[in-house]
Amino acid sequence: MSNNEQQTQFAAAQARAAAAVSCQRAVLPSGLTVLCRTMPGYSSVHAIYATAFGSIHRQFVLDGKPVQLPAGTAHFLEHKMCETPKGDSFSFYAKTGASANAFTSYDRTCYLFSATQKIDENLDILLGLVGKPWFTKATIAKEQGIIGQEIKMYDDSPDWRLLNALFRCLYTEHPLRDDIAGTVDSIATLTPQLLYSCTKAFYAPSNMVLSVAGKITLEQAVEACKRNGLYRARAAHEVEWDVPVEAGPIPRKEACFTMPVNKPCFGVAYREPPLVPGDLKRELLLDMLGDLVVGGLTNLYRKLYDEALVNPEFSGDFIAVRGACAVAFTGESETPRKVVDLLQAEIERLRTEGIDPEVFLLVKNQMYGELLGDVETVDDAAEEGAAACLKGRTLADEIAALAELTVEDANALMKTALREENRAYVQIDPQ
Repeated sequence: MSNNEQQTQFAAAQARAAAAVSCQRAVLPSGLTVLCRTMPGYSSVHAIYATAFGSIHRQFVLDGKPVQLPAGTAHFLEHKMCETPKGDSFSFYAKTGASANAFTSYDRTCYLFSATQKIDENLDILLGLVGKPWFTKATIAKEQGIIGQEIKMYDDSPDWRLLNALFRCLYTEHPLRDDIAGTVDSIATLTPQLLYSCTKAFYAPSNMVLSVAGKITLEQAVEACKRNGLYRARAAHEVEWDVPVEAGPIPRKEACFTMPVNKPCFGVAYREPPLVPGDLKRELLLDMLGDLVVGGLTNLYRKLYDEALVNPEFSGDFIAVRGACAVAFTGESETPRKVVDLLQAEIERLRTEGIDPEVFLLVKNQMYGELLGDVETVDDAAEEGAAACLKGRTLADEIAALAELTVEDANALMKTALREENRAYVQIDPQ
């Protein structure tokens, strides 16, 4: 079978898959988007209530007034939203038998639960706690001490320190360079007024999505929204926000420090131009680059692994948020600079000779399988659906866009991506 025939069959299969992963969707008069993937045969339900508000949202204009936030605000707010005058929301979930959690990333905050019983009651807990913020100076002061301990815990993580150091090398002003949790000093400046401004600006229904999957229907999810005052139309309010887009030379090419690690940890990251909103094609190609250059299917990975130059976890990763985009390669090695030299040499070879079409197809198939895997379990189906929605698309859109990618597209990207002049290097040596 020729490569063109393989591509045709692959595209047809992905088109069928795109239809298979679709879910029911409703946009309520309040502006809230509700997604539901009813999964027959499953006994559990996973629900996630998410807002497009993360650590990079540091300055905005609300109703004509500028608001400046310290680093770590979104993460701090996540903690505080789980607290009510009647107690911690996790204690409410404990009474229903649900498993609950919450997390903050660079561009979103999510609250979630999994349960096999009392689904309506758990939905009321979820929607009620996020919809009724409650902050006082006393409770904020208490949380500052708790999160201060969490920040110190992250300081002991080599992987987290490495990634954060790479971003600080790549960016001077973009908030991606700051830790998601902020610092002890930054969160010390938070006030109830600042937190209420954030909830008004970013916890509005029109900026949020409720995504559910499993033994549940769209009608059941919508009814929960009605019970919690999330159905009726809301008065619009104006929120404007932006982040600095950095050009020119990266501010720092290299950083080294020590930690209690067994062997040197290292990372290289390449600053890429920010994604244009809606450019799903380039986003998917950048996401593929790590696997195309040094994934387990490549000759470079086999060489590095066979010669014991890296650990099995050595890999490439990709992150894109508003105003920032980077591709990073991280791992452990006794000879990290040799690995970086081999990595850059392989990048230059691929830029000149092109990517092996067979490797491209295998990586594309692998990504296709991962996208399908996102809807095989109730938690992934709900969470990935919410993540896609906050980016203005669906999982079906991602699969359809993936089907159209060709090795020629990847080679065109290689002409401009992963340039050595846009590269930063960080190394952590054993103490």
